[in-house]
Amino acid sequence: MLIQRGFTLIELLITIAIVAILAALAAPSFKVMLANAQIRTAAQASFDGLQLARVEAIRRNQRVMFIKGANSSWDVTVESGSVAVQSRTSADGSPSVTMVATPTDATKVTFDGLGRVKPNTDASSTISQIDADVPVSLIPAASSRELRITISSGGAIRLCDPGAPSGSSTGC
Repeated sequence: MLIQRGFTLIELLITIAIVAILAALAAPSFKVMLANAQIRTAAQASFDGLQLARVEAIRRNQRVMFIKGANSSWDVTVESGSVAVQSRTSADGSPSVTMVATPTDATKVTFDGLGRVKPNTDASSTISQIDADVPVSLIPAASSRELRITISSGGAIRLCDPGAPSGSSTGC
């Protein structure tokens, strides 16, 4: 009696073909998931940087600046003496994300010792909102989950989803 073990070449080729088809079907959704994870990472990091700037201003009872850099990079700096508190580069988990500040010419926000937003010493515009998204060349705009950070004049910082339905707790 002959016992046959293993797979035939035909069985192996059919299995590989099925796995390749399933991988091809899953790849676009995986790309969308990774892009949206980058948006979330960049928005959360900027939110954390803004919170850090506010807390450091209160802790030190000095003016502390959050300075937005290129893409999703930022610096938190004590205004007097330009003491660096913390920095983040866009390469830290979100290289494809673009962060757009409102007003468009604004690059920083300054918090005072009470945690309130104060005018920048150099008279530049103060950031009131930051939108995080990825270019449409990476994923279609309809698949992107843009996030927004709002900064009130009282110093309240909020991370929200502008695409969420109205009345939603995560909506803007």
